[in-house]
Amino acid sequence: MTTVRTRFAPSPTGYLHIGGVRTALFCYLFARKNRGQFILRIDDTDQQRNVEEALAPILDGLRWLGIQWDEGPLVGGPYEPYYQSQRVEKYQAAVDRLIAEGHAYYDYALPEELQAERDAALQAKTTFVYSRRFMATTPQERTEFEAQGRKAVVRLKMPREGKLVIDDLIRGEVTFDWAMEQDHVIQRADGSCLYHLANVVDDYEFGITHVIRAEEHLSNTPRQIFIAHSLGYELPRYAHLPFVAEPQNKTKLSKRKLDKYLKNRDFAKLVEHGKRIADRVGLQTEADGFNPVIVDFYRQVGYLPEAIDNYIALLGWALDDKAEFFMKDDLIELFTLDRVNKAPASFDPAKLFAFQEKHMLQLPLENKYSRVLRYLFAANLIASDAVPSTVFADLPDEMPVNTAVTMPGCPELSSEQVRTTIEKLIVAAGDRIKVSGDILDFSDFFASDANFPIDEKAWDKRITQDASAPILLKELRSRFAAIPEEKFTAAETEALLHAFMEEKELKPAQIIHALRVATTGKSVGLGMFDALEILGRARTLKRFDTVLAKVAVQ
Repeated sequence: MTTVRTRFAPSPTGYLHIGGVRTALFCYLFARKNRGQFILRIDDTDQQRNVEEALAPILDGLRWLGIQWDEGPLVGGPYEPYYQSQRVEKYQAAVDRLIAEGHAYYDYALPEELQAERDAALQAKTTFVYSRRFMATTPQERTEFEAQGRKAVVRLKMPREGKLVIDDLIRGEVTFDWAMEQDHVIQRADGSCLYHLANVVDDYEFGITHVIRAEEHLSNTPRQIFIAHSLGYELPRYAHLPFVAEPQNKTKLSKRKLDKYLKNRDFAKLVEHGKRIADRVGLQTEADGFNPVIVDFYRQVGYLPEAIDNYIALLGWALDDKAEFFMKDDLIELFTLDRVNKAPASFDPAKLFAFQEKHMLQLPLENKYSRVLRYLFAANLIASDAVPSTVFADLPDEMPVNTAVTMPGCPELSSEQVRTTIEKLIVAAGDRIKVSGDILDFSDFFASDANFPIDEKAWDKRITQDASAPILLKELRSRFAAIPEEKFTAAETEALLHAFMEEKELKPAQIIHALRVATTGKSVGLGMFDALEILGRARTLKRFDTVLAKVAVQ
């Protein structure tokens, strides 16, 4: 039985588009489902690009998503090289063979001569078909054309009659009229070969059995099949995926239309949420990569790769009309091309975020802890020496520490206290931490107790304008001080406060708001008693002292 081999062949554009990821994911899932191999090949025939720099975001994005290739850049393989720019000799050999066997020809037509033929066809209201007037079939004809200062391109000598029928694994039977095909250029005048030829040669050389790609390549298929047949190659099976469409639209999703997409409420919310996180860690939000159409956006602000995989898998594929939540192993087991829809799948920011929330809720505490560390460290809220080095060794380093942060981390916290604080905070916050970067919404727990930020409006309303608040807080401090550190729990502090209110004949509003401002600096936040437990006895008392000292100097 032939081993299934699929490939993803991106150009080194400097970014990984959602649509490209969907193609890569489907190729990967199909290969894994069929115990085959997934190959990554780089279409870098454009010599104007800095390939290494432009390729890095693509490789990093695929690895982050867990779409690991079996052969290709960084891992090698039996068909090296995996860069088209390094395979020029193979393409030239194919061009020479096509010419020698009469399937391609040198063409010396000037652009204006071709345009004149197009204009004539338009005027006659007929389909343009190149006359081949400037085709050279002998060395003598080539010499004569070149003596006129002309330079040749190489064109395919396409059939002018009959039909091509292909059995597409997604679209079924697709028919093309050969008469509608032009004599496509496969080699430029400078000797460089075009995508269509290179891909056919490489797919054959690499033993690709299934070409799974976006539907915009469907129109390229006749010329590629003609090349393959002319070279005696066995054809792969073709599967053309529907394109990923804009939110609430059937137009293809584009990274260049961010301004348009921001008019969509859900898309704008996604961007605003990401920017709040990015600003706190010093990320550049004006860069091309900070765009929800690009995968790196999600990696930077703390989405889970498994959530992105889950959502992207459903852009055109469905198991049934109910099941939606899948881990990668589920997708590998269940994925089949016959469940891929032909119609475009619209990108839905709200649905993507919903998948992220669900996956985040199911993430074990230990995994959440490791993920949020990156953001606390990058925001300069915890020091590297407060966390075991083995933890930081596994974290991405693309985000430097944001030294511009004006609120330094709490120097009083030991390594053990940092971990305890984070773990208790994650549990107390629950579904408020929707992406890893959301941990920064609770930065006040990592501020110095002697200088933690206090919302001025909350301070004025709950402390300054309430003459009884400082008196009650001072007495409440002494009550909290009587609780041993190991018993300073949410339940214990809640019981103490209720007893205090009963003794003083207080309503909750007369003390709870002042207590929250005095210990967290905010008027809203986590449950009050959860917040006290997270801070712990020593830090809670220090914050009382900070607040009471501030009251004393007013």
